[in-house]
Amino acid sequence: MSDKARIGWIGTGVMGSAMAGHLLAAGYPLTIYSRTKSKCQSLLENGASWAACPAEVGEASDIVFSIVGYPKDVEEVTIGGRGCLAGLKEGGIICDMTTSSPALARRIAEEAAKQGHFALDAPVTGGDVGAREARLSIFVGGERAAYEKALPCLEAMGKKILHCGDAGAGQYAKLANQVAIAGVMFSVCESLLFAQEAGIDVAKWRDLVGSGAAGSAAMNTLGVRLLGQDYEPGFFVDHFIKDLGLCLEECRRMGLVLPGVELAEELYRSVQARGEGRKGTQILVKVLAELSGKTWNSHP
Repeated sequence: MSDKARIGWIGTGVMGSAMAGHLLAAGYPLTIYSRTKSKCQSLLENGASWAACPAEVGEASDIVFSIVGYPKDVEEVTIGGRGCLAGLKEGGIICDMTTSSPALARRIAEEAAKQGHFALDAPVTGGDVGAREARLSIFVGGERAAYEKALPCLEAMGKKILHCGDAGAGQYAKLANQVAIAGVMFSVCESLLFAQEAGIDVAKWRDLVGSGAAGSAAMNTLGVRLLGQDYEPGFFVDHFIKDLGLCLEECRRMGLVLPGVELAEELYRSVQARGEGRKGTQILVKVLAELSGKTWNSHP
């Protein structure tokens, strides 16, 4: 009989499948649910159990993790009629790792507390590579006792983990991260485009600056992908637009003006309008090129 906590997992997309796999590899009994069962096949083959709905995940688990698409999905799989909260036994923990609304995170925590449970909001950054390599950064909001109970699981998925404060604080910390990402995506795409139009060997230039002050995780991962015109998602444009929208909602509440975030949302919405919302955020370079009647065509 395992002395490890029974883990539930909801959502097996670009990042969720790898994250759940790390918990399974660490020896945690795992029960999973996803809208598309075929996405869970490798987890099921490696010993995970299948649940027919989120409530069944809750029934089989001490801690339920979720990473889904949008706030409405978070609400449905946690506190909805057949959400995991409906199945949890007293003292259980919901740990939602979706980038979502701080207000919703607080409401989930309140609903959980009414029934003798705990809720954490623990969004992550690091993209598909960080998820596969178990080196995500994780921002956590919620009660300290619940955080400490969930921490060994979080450590199986991430390298850097920060308890940011009460319910909703993890979401605020992640949204601040997305503000920074919006600026970094401009810097990577605009600098590569400028180098191309100046006639510089873009691959050699990127290799040189990547180790200096102009370097960043985005320059050294997404910059490399751009050289091969690889627009597959480490992070979906659709989801980034959602994150930027959440950030702008909070800005309006705070009375805060962030022009860079507003511009990023506008340009990424133009990407989405072209039918490329399921591409990675690095596809911004194509829109920036087209603003000047140019074409992004560099190769390594």
